[in-house]
Amino acid sequence: MSAAPPVRPVSFAEALAAGPLVLDGGLSNQLADAGHDLSDELWSARLLADDPAAITRAHLGYYEAGASVAITASYQASFEGFARRGVGREEAGRLLGRSVELAREAARQAAVDRPLWVAASVGPYGAVLADGSEYRGRYGMSVARLAAFHRPRLEVLAAAGPDVLAIETIPDADEAEALLGVLGGLGVPAWLSFSIEGGRTRAGQPLAEAFALAAQVPEVLAVGVNCCSPRDADVAVGLAAQATGKPVVVYPNSGEHWDAGRWQGRPTFRPDRVASWLADGARLVGGCCRVGQDQIAGLAQSVRALRG
Repeated sequence: MSAAPPVRPVSFAEALAAGPLVLDGGLSNQLADAGHDLSDELWSARLLADDPAAITRAHLGYYEAGASVAITASYQASFEGFARRGVGREEAGRLLGRSVELAREAARQAAVDRPLWVAASVGPYGAVLADGSEYRGRYGMSVARLAAFHRPRLEVLAAAGPDVLAIETIPDADEAEALLGVLGGLGVPAWLSFSIEGGRTRAGQPLAEAFALAAQVPEVLAVGVNCCSPRDADVAVGLAAQATGKPVVVYPNSGEHWDAGRWQGRPTFRPDRVASWLADGARLVGGCCRVGQDQIAGLAQSVRALRG
């Protein structure tokens, strides 16, 4: 008598509990490598209107490389940012929703035999300013004002039906507090991921204190870091697990650094780092800026080997 096939998870929370899950890599480098100019203030979100098929192809590449979770092109998308380009509020909302639809379409096209998931990216307020303040935080805004900024796009993205909200690259504990306060009632779970340097947020708060903000928020399924050096990520994973008791999400940059308008240094992102991440509590693992399909393929292979 043959064994019954394994039961597939029906929700992202179930998939995470059965994890680990492999995230994608940097969407911007995937699009830039395909020849797209992302110098616009909207960054990759510009293509939601100008070339949506390119975004679907980028997601598809990561799914077929081994990722099980695609993060949408909505990181730098906002009502305010679109308004500066002359895009009205109704159309901006449609474009935000389109970011989720494009990732879903890539999942439908992917020739893989495993569940695929869509995470709707929610970037920090500083990303909308397009002046680098997303790496500094401390915008001079109250928690209430930050919540008022984030709420409308969170509501639109949640209504588009992603599996999870990727609240990512958050540089400041105050902004994290604002975002966490908006999650209730949206009906979609989330992960919270800080941008860090050393053992602190980019705004300078101790990481353990920043992580702890999410410990008692039921909508948050995982807490961790992204858009940081692999070395900083190595240390942060254990801190996040200890501070929250939740699964950890980790997706660092390549290890190169941005200086004088270009990337410099050598990559230090290595798929074999995943063994220590998983041992310290990581359940969502991937890459951010300058981490591409080849690195995600290697990471997925390492995860499969570690799971046996």
